[in-house]
Amino acid sequence: MNLKSQTRQKNRRSSMEIIFYEGSNFQGRSYECSADCTDTFRYFNCCNSIRVMGGHWVAYEKSHYMGYQYVLGRGEYPNFHHWMGFNSCIRSCQMFSPYRGAYRMRLYNRPEMYGHMMEFTDDCPNVYNRFGYHSIYSCNCMEGYWTFYEHPNYRGRQYFLRPGEYRACSEWGCMNPMIGSFRRMRSSLM
Repeated sequence: MNLKSQTRQKNRRSSMEIIFYEGSNFQGRSYECSADCTDTFRYFNCCNSIRVMGGHWVAYEKSHYMGYQYVLGRGEYPNFHHWMGFNSCIRSCQMFSPYRGAYRMRLYNRPEMYGHMMEFTDDCPNVYNRFGYHSIYSCNCMEGYWTFYEHPNYRGRQYFLRPGEYRACSEWGCMNPMIGSFRRMRSSLM
């Protein structure tokens, strides 16, 4: 492989990278990651700051993509409050390439995609104001990646949804069907 190809490959790799730091404000031991990781414990004990060099990442509180989810776009997060973290524990992460297609999702106020349904193609800062219900029991993400938030205006616990059918809220990692807002994971957020 020639030098030009190596440089291109390195730039492509680093553009989809996340760096975890044990200390706040990017201090202490760090771990650079450019692929999915099912268990970060062998690389760092706690995570108090993160730099996302590119791509969309979902960091999880527990290993094997379990526990609280944190959807991270390109940027700097000097402490866990900046990614709406509940603590400094990150034990696994997944990377998702930029998506530039259409977005389309159907929400239902009952499990198994029954009850009142409404289709969305854009962000929603207040689910109750647009949908008329606080509870989202099931959904069909037909196109694009989406993030659900526990409270209105993109606050609280986060739930990452990729295209597919979710017949119960537990399938996106939630035990409580209360969703306050949601938005598309857009390339412009990177």
